[in-house]
Amino acid sequence: MAADIVKAPSRPSGAGEMFQLLRDGAPRTRAELAQITGQARSTIAARVEQLLASGLVAPTGEAASTGGRPPATFAFNPAARIVLGVDLGATHATLALTDLASDVLAEHSEPLDIALGPGPVLERVVAIAHELLAAAGRARHEIASVGVGVPGPVDHETGRPKSPPIMPGWDDADVPAILHEALGAPVLVDNDVNIMALGEHATSWPDVDHLLFVKIATGIGAGIISDGEIRRGAQGAAGDLGHVAVPDRTDVVCRCGNTGCLEAVAGGAALVERLRTSGRVVTSTADLVALLRAGDTEAVQAVRQAGRDVGAVLATCVNMLNPSMVVIGGVVGIAAEQLIAGIREVVYRRSLPLATQHLRIVASRSQQRAGVLGASVMAAEHVLSAPAVEALLL
Repeated sequence: MAADIVKAPSRPSGAGEMFQLLRDGAPRTRAELAQITGQARSTIAARVEQLLASGLVAPTGEAASTGGRPPATFAFNPAARIVLGVDLGATHATLALTDLASDVLAEHSEPLDIALGPGPVLERVVAIAHELLAAAGRARHEIASVGVGVPGPVDHETGRPKSPPIMPGWDDADVPAILHEALGAPVLVDNDVNIMALGEHATSWPDVDHLLFVKIATGIGAGIISDGEIRRGAQGAAGDLGHVAVPDRTDVVCRCGNTGCLEAVAGGAALVERLRTSGRVVTSTADLVALLRAGDTEAVQAVRQAGRDVGAVLATCVNMLNPSMVVIGGVVGIAAEQLIAGIREVVYRRSLPLATQHLRIVASRSQQRAGVLGASVMAAEHVLSAPAVEALLL
């Protein structure tokens, strides 16, 4: 039998690919890059000059001398441009102006009803964006790209929402075109849970290649990170946990028309209604969180059971996707230790031992910032990918 052919790892061939080596921010010399890439020093020198001229790379000083003149060092310059991250929820808007490393320069959050429609909501987004630019002392032309998360299904290729159930008037709205006209930068749009997964992964768990982010708020959804990349599915509908059936809960009718959906059983709105029926003064998930923090026994018990119901669905996901980490976020998920305890109780009992051998189930570290940071990460990646840098340098 012929021996298997082992391919040598590919080496950066263009300035865009070479730039990817510098994105970790570590200062390097031309000689070090020549050693890593195997390219001639003259080629490296030309590409470094291109990147320096673009502003994406900046001088950082000199390396230690081994005799003769110390070699100059340079590194990724995140301050070269800025990006705008926009996280739109059912009842809120959070925007952040960041550098290309997603470090926040200015930030704002306020209540905003997504049901007002794309006109009023996006008009307010643009107004806030201009306020953030003024606060950060930056100009509109410095925005390299805009990332937006919305609480509904999105065709990621076009950036248009597709039949979003809690977004009346948004179906097929050309969100990228509207914001591009107002802000003058390319616009990327994705489902809010996907951008939360991106934000949590990039800022808290960058070394975890297989991560499931579960948002538990008014609704329930999941963002899937596999092999270090977000997985959206064929039509962008991957991770719709909210409409997976909970075992033995066919008595509960969901707004989608089916019965026993996880969202109708364990979502924030379902918990609020259950507690209100029992006599508690609660009208929103914020009220629910307040009851939990006050130690209300009935609220704690309801949330613990919701955790078990979520766990019953997640156990199947863990067996199928085999993540090494499940992160629980969203307004209810962040506030409720009892919720996570209920999830762990069922997942570890009902998933396969091999799938849970090293599995961690934890609360979100980035919390309410996960979405806006993920939108920033998505926008920055659009600017900093190898093809985008090559196009910039032409």
